[in-house]
Amino acid sequence: MFTRLQNWQDAALCLVRAVTGYMFLQHGLAKFFEFPVSMTDGHGAVPLFSLFGAGGVLELAGGALLILGLFTRPVAFLLSGQMAVAYFFIHGGNVLLPMTNGGELAALYSLMFLLLVFTGGGKYALDSVLRKS
Repeated sequence: MFTRLQNWQDAALCLVRAVTGYMFLQHGLAKFFEFPVSMTDGHGAVPLFSLFGAGGVLELAGGALLILGLFTRPVAFLLSGQMAVAYFFIHGGNVLLPMTNGGELAALYSLMFLLLVFTGGGKYALDSVLRKS
């Protein structure tokens, strides 16, 4: 039964990569364009040359590149590091109890991106198309 699931492995990796990139992209959109929600309580975009501005740039560009599956491994490496820094330094607190410091999402993103460092973008990524040409 599980051997038949392997036939869907490439499609599943594509879906997970693209949806993760899409959800991550929304954090950047929220920081700069207050869409789909405002991250500044309606006070406009975060300053571009700030810690949150740098994070927003990584979220926008990195999310878009992951959706496309372009430069997946290096982008995922950068984003995994970004989310690790967010978890340990922004959320802080007791790092062994992520529910107490609000860092569950940062920890999950960090691990998801780390997984993409090792798996790559998969068969249905632009990386795969570029590798063939």
